[in-house]
Amino acid sequence: MKIAKALTIAGSDSGGGAGIQADLKTFQELGVYGMSALTAVTAQNTLGVQGVYPLEEDAVVQQLRSVGSDLPPDAVKTGMLYSAEIVRAAAGEIAALGWAKVVVDPVMIAKGGSTLLQQEAVSAVIESLLPVSLVVTPNIPEAEALTGVKITALHSKLEAARRLQDYGARYVIIKGGHDGDPDTANDLVYDGSGFTELPGTRIRTSHTHGTGCTFSAAIAAGLAKGLSVMEAAGLAKEFIQAAIQDSLAIGGGHGPTNQWAYRLRTDKSVGNGGISRE
Repeated sequence: MKIAKALTIAGSDSGGGAGIQADLKTFQELGVYGMSALTAVTAQNTLGVQGVYPLEEDAVVQQLRSVGSDLPPDAVKTGMLYSAEIVRAAAGEIAALGWAKVVVDPVMIAKGGSTLLQQEAVSAVIESLLPVSLVVTPNIPEAEALTGVKITALHSKLEAARRLQDYGARYVIIKGGHDGDPDTANDLVYDGSGFTELPGTRIRTSHTHGTGCTFSAAIAAGLAKGLSVMEAAGLAKEFIQAAIQDSLAIGGGHGPTNQWAYRLRTDKSVGNGGISRE
């Protein structure tokens, strides 16, 4: 039996809600063997980010080479890369190792407002990372920062998607979490020739920490298992919808999403997953 493997290149979240921790949880829940290359250590919890401690780019490169030489991944996702040097180093290794199924989550700002990508790294994402990506999954503020397009309506969202595709990403998924619609959170997918909408119901909750990481990790897991991009995106939409709706409701701020919710919905033989409402 072939074991599907996925690699996440991202930062650590000490609170466990986002970053490497959310990615590995998502891979595991979707039946994919997860591996990681750490780019930074953060001190954070549901209340915010208290510290960011980036690794040297050589440390990131060596992690990627170690994984590539022995456990070549079937899909890769990038998250918090922090600096232009790390962005370029990761992109260079992805190209050199021939990894094709690459999902880029252009993490820029934490839920509490802390900057997780230095300003000079934005151009490195455009110039180095997007050209080696299969899918890019920005939210609306990230799409605006990458393209310079102010997204105020559907036409500007379509224009931003086209620009991101021009940068090199074969598929663009602009997430709808920051749309103004009070009832829906629809994602827009662009494949270079047409647009598809992934519909979603907006869930009124503050427990959304790690949604972007989890969504992109679920896409990578689907790709690792051989799904098409559209199939993987559909799976990820169902996964994150369940993860937000079945909230864990822990922490005093922006609580984490619930990565095991999708499995509990689809596998009725599993118990309550450790959730206690007492």
